[in-house]
Amino acid sequence: MNSAPGSSHGSARTGHGSARSSLDSAPGRGRNATVLVVEDEPSIADVLGITLRFHGFDVVLAGGVHAAVAAARQHHPDAVLLDIALPDGDGRQVCRVLRAERTDLAVVFLTARDAPAEVVQGLTLGGDDYITKPFNVDEVVARLRAVLRRIRPAAPEPDAAPAPRPPVLTHGDLELDEATYTVRRGERSADLTPTEFALLRHLVRHADRIVPKEQLLRHVWRFEHSVESTVVETYISYLRRKLAPLGPPLIRTRRGVGYGLHAPAAAPLPGAAG
Repeated sequence: MNSAPGSSHGSARTGHGSARSSLDSAPGRGRNATVLVVEDEPSIADVLGITLRFHGFDVVLAGGVHAAVAAARQHHPDAVLLDIALPDGDGRQVCRVLRAERTDLAVVFLTARDAPAEVVQGLTLGGDDYITKPFNVDEVVARLRAVLRRIRPAAPEPDAAPAPRPPVLTHGDLELDEATYTVRRGERSADLTPTEFALLRHLVRHADRIVPKEQLLRHVWRFEHSVESTVVETYISYLRRKLAPLGPPLIRTRRGVGYGLHAPAAAPLPGAAG
């Protein structure tokens, strides 16, 4: 059984001192974001539920694998805070099932399992972030909002002037539409998960150079501390597999450094592996 967060109650009270807006948490303006909290310890679930509601989220609670899958299918949450050690199974199975059904769902693991291999596995399965216990609830709220902002842009307020449409990022014949999260090459499109989209977007924004793996971990996964991780390599392979049917190879590897994009209609640079 996972241990309760050492400072969760104090952190929740601290967070209550700031002004609240229900729009802050929403993936799009006009409604609150719904968060499914999958946690079997009542004290932790209670703290998370109270804090998230205070910060403007709608909250659904589930205490096990089967309840979590049923709740997700019934309530269609925007995000899931997911423990791994659950009484009726492994929370990572919830991630597998929900990720297969919903590519737009934000999945944040919240668990006491902090070994690097556990973190890598959680992210590789499709998790958008990984937070270990004991945790600070203010950090949970901040990182949850960051994942939701990364996954989908906010819609304009009802009476406000329409916000400028985000530009379509291009690299050769590749188009990334940040307004619809559509990835296209020519007349074909690729269906990417939010994390795959964020990874490809970062490579496109830095298409003039090789992006180090450590930078990708920081900016795509918000992974601040150093760890020997294969999650970048895994997601690069996912992208290559999904983009392969759409056109010529796009992503290049500089061994021991990182990843970049082939120049449009140009041969790979010397020393780069495909």
